[in-house]
Amino acid sequence: MQPDGPSSRLSRRKVIQIGGLGLLGLSLPKLLAAEPTGDGPRVRAKSVIFLFQWGGPSQLDMFDMKPTAPDTIRSPYQPIATAAPEIQICEHLPKLAKHMDKVCLIRSMTHTMKNHASAGYYAISGHAPPSDDQRLRDSLELYPGYGSVVDHLAPNTNGMPTYVAYPHVIRDGSIVPGQHASFLGKRHDPLFFLQDPNAADFKLPELSLPDGLSIERLQRRREAQRLIDAQARLLDVSPAAQGFDEYYDKAIGMLTTDRVRRAFAIADEPDAMRERYGRTTYGQSCLLARRLVEAGSKFVTVYFSNSIGGRKIGSGGWDTHGFDNTRMYKIVDKYHLPITDQTLPTLLDDLEQRGLLDETLVVWMGEFGRTPKINKNESRDHWPQCYTVLLAGGGVKGGYVYGSSDSHAMYPDEHPVKPEDLAATLFYLMGIDPETEIMDRNDRPLPIGGRPVLDVVS
Repeated sequence: MQPDGPSSRLSRRKVIQIGGLGLLGLSLPKLLAAEPTGDGPRVRAKSVIFLFQWGGPSQLDMFDMKPTAPDTIRSPYQPIATAAPEIQICEHLPKLAKHMDKVCLIRSMTHTMKNHASAGYYAISGHAPPSDDQRLRDSLELYPGYGSVVDHLAPNTNGMPTYVAYPHVIRDGSIVPGQHASFLGKRHDPLFFLQDPNAADFKLPELSLPDGLSIERLQRRREAQRLIDAQARLLDVSPAAQGFDEYYDKAIGMLTTDRVRRAFAIADEPDAMRERYGRTTYGQSCLLARRLVEAGSKFVTVYFSNSIGGRKIGSGGWDTHGFDNTRMYKIVDKYHLPITDQTLPTLLDDLEQRGLLDETLVVWMGEFGRTPKINKNESRDHWPQCYTVLLAGGGVKGGYVYGSSDSHAMYPDEHPVKPEDLAATLFYLMGIDPETEIMDRNDRPLPIGGRPVLDVVS
């Protein structure tokens, strides 16, 4: 077995092509081995459901409304009271308002990346990119996603994948870095799929054997693969192929695990429950996330959309500049907010009723917020200097607000929180010491996060 490391074995690629996928005849998920963790904080969140709102939701029109601000800044929506006496949110989120006693808002998130690609990478990895560049490209020099760090430091031993991500690859032109394990190696990539959990025929081909191929035959082929590896004297494993052996071993193990197959059998859910979540890709993806953490997965990432949105109405992400008459307030109150108000409170309620909310951290966030000033298109533009993140369950305080913005939600007024601090908080809640270091491809120790925001911990 090859250790995690940065060494490059170029001859491996040809062997993979000849003796790997072709030999097995399968398209298997990237389920990769991990290493044991050391001592850390007390585990408060056994699992994380990370709901990434690609495109950048507006803090001023949802969770940090400024009703006394000038007309050019305040939302056309009205704030409403919630189950948390000190918190008001948008009038178009009435169902969520009833659950805000379970929620912690961080209203002082801040960074300086104004482009989707760089801000997106920062948000899903917890590390600032080398530059604020919309042309930011994926690289083994960049950090892994949160779930890959968890899989590296605290992997599952229960047969379930540690890290699952779906149903989109996020991009804005190029693919956003941070959606995989990067220099940690392929063994720590997520189980990733693009199939729509809302589809009538939803299934994972990666978890099904081809017709006529038994488990025994598959295992014999794996042994043949091992022989090819040995005979080829693979002295230089390429970074792209690193962890390939563990990938196959874990994937084959998954094929034989009823627990995994049952977790993905979303059709077993009662119709009433599926309707509660909403018969949308996002709604059913959140329901599947509950099934996965209930079965024992540790980190589940659900991407709201594969595109930032922009000029689309009724689809896409939260990037609503108002171009081509796609004004924010024409889009958000007919698409984004109704979906959010149906799915998020249902997920919180479902987790609570099943006794899972106290041990499952739900994170709802985008890569940045929107400008305080409403633009000429009756919308808002990119604004990373101050925005809001929602947390619930998993050891955080309910009905609580940490930090504050100034009178226009332009800059943090107190307690600024950077993405690396949020990353440290997630790891802390999962029982992973935020001061832990991981080794990059050049064997340099790198921090996994900043400083945890301990004031949000219950």
